[in-house]
Amino acid sequence: LMKRFYSSSVSEDLGCRRGEFSRKHYGSVELLISSDADGAIQRAGRFRVENGSSGEYTDCTPGTWHRTDVHLENPEYHTRWYLKYFLGKVHQNYIGTDAEKNPFFLSVVLSDENNQRVPQYHSILWRKTGTQKICLPYSPTKTLSVKSILSAMNLDKFEKSPREIFHPEIQKDLLVLEEQEGSVNFKFGVLYAKDGQLTDDEMFSNETGSESFQRFLHLLGDTVTLKGWTGYRGGLDTKNDTTGTCSIYTVFQGHEIMFHVSTMLPYSRENKQQVERKRHIGNDIVTIIFQEGEESSPAFKPSMIRSHFTHIFALVRYNKQNDSYRLKIFSEESVPLFGPPLPSPPVFTNHQEFRDFVLVKLINGEKATLETPTFSQKRQRTLDMLIRSLYQDLMPDLHKNMLNRRSFSDVLPESPKSTRKKEEARQAEFVRLGQALKLKTTVKGDATANLATTSFCKKEPWESQSFCSNFPHEVVCADSWGQSLLVSTDVGILLIDDGQPSVQVFDKTLQIKQMHVLEALDLFIARTDKGKDSRLLVFRLSAVQKDIETKQIIKSKYDCRENKLERTKGCHLYAINTHHGSELRIVVAIRNKLLLVTKKYNSCLSLTSSSLLLSSESPVEEFQYIREISLSDPPVVVTLVDGPTEDSDNMICVAYRHQFDLVNESTGESYRLHHVETNKVNFVAAIDVYEDGEAGLLLCYNYVCQYRKIYPFNGGSLLIQPSAYDFHFSWNQVPYAVVCAFPYILAFTTDSIEIRLVVNGNLVHTAVVPELQLVASRSDIYFKATAAVSGSSDSSSKEMSSRSSPQTPTAYEMPECPLSSVEGEVPCKNLYKIPLSNLVGRSIERPLKSPLAPKVITATTSSSITSLPVTHSLSLSRMEIKEIASRTRKELLGLLDEPIPKTENAQKQKRVPRRQSDPKQGAVRSTSSDRIISSSFESYSEGRHLSTSSDPDTLANREESSPSNYQFQLISLYDEDIIDLK
Repeated sequence: LMKRFYSSSVSEDLGCRRGEFSRKHYGSVELLISSDADGAIQRAGRFRVENGSSGEYTDCTPGTWHRTDVHLENPEYHTRWYLKYFLGKVHQNYIGTDAEKNPFFLSVVLSDENNQRVPQYHSILWRKTGTQKICLPYSPTKTLSVKSILSAMNLDKFEKSPREIFHPEIQKDLLVLEEQEGSVNFKFGVLYAKDGQLTDDEMFSNETGSESFQRFLHLLGDTVTLKGWTGYRGGLDTKNDTTGTCSIYTVFQGHEIMFHVSTMLPYSRENKQQVERKRHIGNDIVTIIFQEGEESSPAFKPSMIRSHFTHIFALVRYNKQNDSYRLKIFSEESVPLFGPPLPSPPVFTNHQEFRDFVLVKLINGEKATLETPTFSQKRQRTLDMLIRSLYQDLMPDLHKNMLNRRSFSDVLPESPKSTRKKEEARQAEFVRLGQALKLKTTVKGDATANLATTSFCKKEPWESQSFCSNFPHEVVCADSWGQSLLVSTDVGILLIDDGQPSVQVFDKTLQIKQMHVLEALDLFIARTDKGKDSRLLVFRLSAVQKDIETKQIIKSKYDCRENKLERTKGCHLYAINTHHGSELRIVVAIRNKLLLVTKKYNSCLSLTSSSLLLSSESPVEEFQYIREISLSDPPVVVTLVDGPTEDSDNMICVAYRHQFDLVNESTGESYRLHHVETNKVNFVAAIDVYEDGEAGLLLCYNYVCQYRKIYPFNGGSLLIQPSAYDFHFSWNQVPYAVVCAFPYILAFTTDSIEIRLVVNGNLVHTAVVPELQLVASRSDIYFKATAAVSGSSDSSSKEMSSRSSPQTPTAYEMPECPLSSVEGEVPCKNLYKIPLSNLVGRSIERPLKSPLAPKVITATTSSSITSLPVTHSLSLSRMEIKEIASRTRKELLGLLDEPIPKTENAQKQKRVPRRQSDPKQGAVRSTSSDRIISSSFESYSEGRHLSTSSDPDTLANREESSPSNYQFQLISLYDEDIIDLK
């Protein structure tokens, strides 16, 4: 029970409620009307207009989110589970029907295909409403059953129990089901509009574009000849030139993109409506409008285009004076919010940044459009038809050998011994067919390669820094103090700073279970001991710092009698208000009672002067008891929610049994906020966030995270009703803590960190971190995790990083490939830090410096959670690529000892980085004869557990004698290479 309370308290602390977020950053819905030359209204439509933040949001006040990093949302490399984790691997598939007689399929695989080789169960539930994916931890002592997996997916009642499908051909059908989630390749329209053109007929009738338009097209991609083109064609004719002779094409982060350019499509002098051009661009979900003219000229409106299919318009203007692009986004009203939000003002002087921003925005926009009712209902009907058809094909064989008659069979990593030979033969055929399907899908271009194979390895905001190496103690809780970390461990309370020895503050007799360091108030609050002996203690932070500086005798629990708050005996949880403007409020949970305590203080009084005025070292007398509120059950989660007036409308959110309730601090009245309709509930957190100044709550339980907007009290009653602003999303794994750092929300599990966006819940990244434990999160995020450190090397990570090249993963990064278990390596646990300033995109002002002695500040080194192998777009000949592939294969097999000579082109590339020479960096140029594909190599190398060495010494020594990581993974797709590699 205490473990559950601790998990909730850590989640409650997350990030000081990092400030406010606003959907206004994503534009506001407007009624747009277009008229002809005579002023007559032609068409009207409601669109969400994004034009950068409005003037009232342009001030960079703390807590306001302006510009963050640009990310693809729900990237296929993290969402296409069946292709990534299942195909080519031994896995199990089941068929059944739910209580409503709707058929479903379940796929389960035990896989370690992640950056740390941590074994996990990946499960996919295929239903007509869509797919549900969860990740479950693996335990060698506990067998996982199908019933427990379905129960975790809230499917407990069946009309027909699940049966296992043995036939390998089922993989083809399940791959088709996954492809219904949407295409991995995209086609975007590009329409050229001259200054003053106000109708689509005028825009489509432009035969040629201006010089600035040609430069824009060159920025987007390459001009390719359509006849004989073998890549993604986006519906264009590649045989008879009926859709033009050339088009614009590019590859961006593994996605092939074909642009339907109006001036490149066939032009007809007789047909003023240009039907052939409208046939393609009018059927694109996303269209770019390149409009000439000054800002004062008549602006484009989506209602000018007669199309019921196009949902998103990106208006681009070029300014010759400062060589910049201005961007404006129009999204049909029903399209969900998608990022990244436009900067303020939405002007880009860096053309490469503009290209990346536009492509990411358009890809995310098309994915979001597929969630609108127009597309989601069609997809649901198609999915329902496919599942029912597949179910009818399989059920006649129910009594044959294709289906297992055993219900709720265990998910076994190995087959029973009684049928070992027969099962091994079946599994071999199963794997062979899966590998062939994976290779065929990759070659066909229907699967994205690893993002690492298509772009430079850029620094992500969630990359961690090594804070303390080889930390041997068990961590109970912690909180940041300046640049240091105050940690409660099994040996006492320690103060840790990067690069300095830890300092003991209290001995191990003081067992702190929950703590808050409030530097601005000069307070240290802690919940100690457990059960009936638990208490809430308050210390003056300056007094603790003075004891550290003067090296006084380490205090024990017996020296803290004067620091105990009255009436708090037996408390199991507490929470503080995070937006304390005029007073600090503490709510203490003692069994089924809530104790409200406040501390009055003068916000104008500086920290130094207040310390001089207060003679007593204990601040207990400054706190006053307000009232006691009784609940029906002991709360598991407690969160304080500030009202808009800070007078009598403050609230307390509590979670117990199967519900979240809101309690009025003034009256003690409780109101039902949300009821959980599941048999088992694992409450995680209730996070108070503020949207445009109004309070809201992110309710986190089980796999679900639900946002509920809280309306102020009206005449003594709280307005709790469904709102259009409410939304919810699901995690892939049940978290034990959730941290909100706008614009991100991070879920921490026992072996992974899942990163999503707060505004829409879309997945951004998943990082597997073995034996993960969140330590602190009110400011910077600290966590403890397992790493492998070479026992023979005593070099620091900073020394290693100085010897590493920019394209080589450094020693402090968690490698993508597994660290081999060799002699000299000993497992340990390190403390890592994710700076809050990196996540929120601005520097955070700290009230106090580190409480430890001043030291020389050295450059910090970031430790990446998931270090992606770096790749380049190679411009090598076929023979050079083949030679690199051949020699690399021999090196893997131990047949090559001499260093690999660099080719002339490779040397040129190293001397002239692509970042400087090509504005379209990160794009892989594919031709019909040479397509550089890494997924095919990846699928075979994963099966044989082939990997590059992640050891820093090995990487440093091999830098000049062998191809770097990107050369290692980019292999030309020749049959003989694949056969030998297999």
